[in-house]
Amino acid sequence: MSNRDFYEVLGVARGASEGEIKAAYRKLAMKYHPDRNPGDKAAEEQFKDVQKAYAVLSDREKRNAYDQFGHAGVDPNNMGGGGFGGGFDFGDIFSQMFGGAAGGGGRQPNYQGADLQYNIEISLEEAAHGIKKKITIPTHEECDLCHGSGAKPGTSASVCSTCGGSGTVHVRQAIFQLQQTCPTCRGTGKQIKDPCVKCHGDGMVKTRKTVEVSIPAGIDDGQRIRLSGEGEPGSHGAPAGDLYVGVHVRAHSVFERDGMDLHCELPIGFTTAALGGEVEVPTLEGRVKLNIPKETQTGRRMRVRGKGIKSVRSSAVGDLYCHIVVETPVNLTERQQELLEEFEKISTGLDRAQTPRQKSFVDKLRDLFE
Repeated sequence: MSNRDFYEVLGVARGASEGEIKAAYRKLAMKYHPDRNPGDKAAEEQFKDVQKAYAVLSDREKRNAYDQFGHAGVDPNNMGGGGFGGGFDFGDIFSQMFGGAAGGGGRQPNYQGADLQYNIEISLEEAAHGIKKKITIPTHEECDLCHGSGAKPGTSASVCSTCGGSGTVHVRQAIFQLQQTCPTCRGTGKQIKDPCVKCHGDGMVKTRKTVEVSIPAGIDDGQRIRLSGEGEPGSHGAPAGDLYVGVHVRAHSVFERDGMDLHCELPIGFTTAALGGEVEVPTLEGRVKLNIPKETQTGRRMRVRGKGIKSVRSSAVGDLYCHIVVETPVNLTERQQELLEEFEKISTGLDRAQTPRQKSFVDKLRDLFE
């Protein structure tokens, strides 16, 4: 018996529910099943470990014993024939959960369809307010020429000579007897001598379908939306996989996002910075007024409440932070230059309390050189 922790094998926490354990088992058993990994010894060992782990963790008494005593608690040598003894058949578990794909069921395997991934790009405004988008994805549908039979019109499939129509064959591997998908008919139980020229015997043809995606307000860059059942169709009536839509939010020309908050640079004139005043500030809903206090310096951060991004999970809304930049005017007229030069003359010898940053800089220089 492998010494790997059974919870680690299934990738679940020790407090996992029965449903979480079952879901993890289904996923891993499908991934490492020998039919999907022919000749892969590593996958075969993983499959056995997954079976062992589920055999214990799905049984309440065995799980309690394992939680208290570890592997010793479920070792048949310590349990008088219990544990994995007593005629326990791993194939029975797989047969019950997957329709006989691992043994004992005599039914055709019904694999769930594969999940699909689709990436979509949206603007910051769309992410903030939410939007519905239509996307086109590849899929399969029943062939309209053979109506899903896979055989050339006018012909029909015959019973598979390898499996006798059961769709499965028995294979013994170590101590297990597994029931695998027939390699000849791929689980259908039938052989097609004259395949359909359109679907080449698959009974399905590739096509494309349009799906509407509802993107919720507040979604962030890198998050995904799951559309259940919109992935690849399953085989033999099994459910389809899921479609995962990955969202990428384009960089904005004005705003930068930090969670629910927005940040932007707000240039103001040095007169407004010195005397104070009212300026217009952009938001995702339009412009708002912001009062600039007098003697405002570059680097000051001012908050506009409730003008950020709504939380995708609640009604909470972030804030907008404006980072002040005092802008030096350029392309001055002669009159403007005259006024500034006059201001400079009357500003000579300003009290150091009027230029706090300059005072601080001078003090730092003095400390440096003295």
